Amino acid sequence: LPLTLRLFMKAYPYRKAEWGAPAPLKRPLAQSRLALVTTAALHLAEQPPFDEKMKGGDWSFREIPDDTPVQALRIAHRSKAFDHAGIEADRNLALPLDRVHALRDAGTVGAVNRRHLSFAGGITAPGRLVRESAPRAASLLQADGVEAVLLVPV
Repeated sequence: LPLTLRLFMKAYPYRKAEWGAPAPLKRPLAQSRLALVTTAALHLAEQPPFDEKMKGGDWSFREIPDDTPVQALRIAHRSKAFDHAGIEADRNLALPLDRVHALRDAGTVGAVNRRHLSFAGGITAPGRLVRESAPRAASLLQADGVEAVLLVPV
C-alpha cells in the first residue's frame, strides 16, 4: 500500500465491536436456504452505483438477483486500500454465486436464495448502516426464509 494509506490505517480510530457466537443453524446446511452478503459494492448496470463521494461512506445496499451472471456486475468500491485486480478478474471472489450454485447442485447447501445483498465497504461512519440499512437487509432475508448467510467482507 502507498505510505499515505498505511499511515492512515495505523492512525484510524477503528470502532470496537463485541462479537458474540454466531446463531446456530436450526437444521443442517444441506437443508437450509443460503444467501450471500458482500461488502464489495457490486451492483447491476441498471442500478445506481454506490456514492463514492458520500461523507462517511454509502450505507445503502443493492439487491442482486440470484440468476445474475456474476461477471456482469459492476464494482463501485471506493477504497484504495486493497488491490482490486482479483475482483475485477473474477467477481466470484467477492460474491461467489457460481460457487454456491455448485454447492447446491452437490447437495452441500439446500437452496440458494433468490436474491443476495451488496453493501459498500470502507464505511467510516456506520451509524445509518447499523440503524437503518442492516435491519432492513435482515428483514428482507428473513422474509425470504433465509437460514444461513455467507458474509464476504472486502
